Amino acid sequence: MSSRVEKTTIAPLLSVRNGAKAVEFYKAAFGAVEMLRVDDPGGAVVAQLSVDGADFWLADESPEHANFSPESLGGGTVRMVIVVDDPDAVFAQAVAAGATVVWPVDDQPYHWRVGRVVDPFGHHWEIGKPLR
Repeated sequence: MSSRVEKTTIAPLLSVRNGAKAVEFYKAAFGAVEMLRVDDPGGAVVAQLSVDGADFWLADESPEHANFSPESLGGGTVRMVIVVDDPDAVFAQAVAAGATVVWPVDDQPYHWRVGRVVDPFGHHWEIGKPLR
């Protein structure tokens, strides 16, 4: 029998330029709270953030470890999907915090209400919910 205490989870780690600024953006855009934060003497940040119990991480990019931000790569390979009760309100909050609209929130033929923004660090976020 396993004496496992923690459940298995998968949480993305976003590589960014200016991690301290990114932490503040995600707090303003999504109401994220810091669960853990390590500040390097050189100014780099690693942080675990949570939005209503949905955790993700961010860290300053470190090319020496093959960790590159979308800004360095000219785009990203992953889109974040955040499912919320009120996508219109969260979308507006993210835009007010500095995200750029890719496409606005709208009802989609695949039965989702969703919109897409890109944050100031190059990460794309789809903000939506399934329609019932």
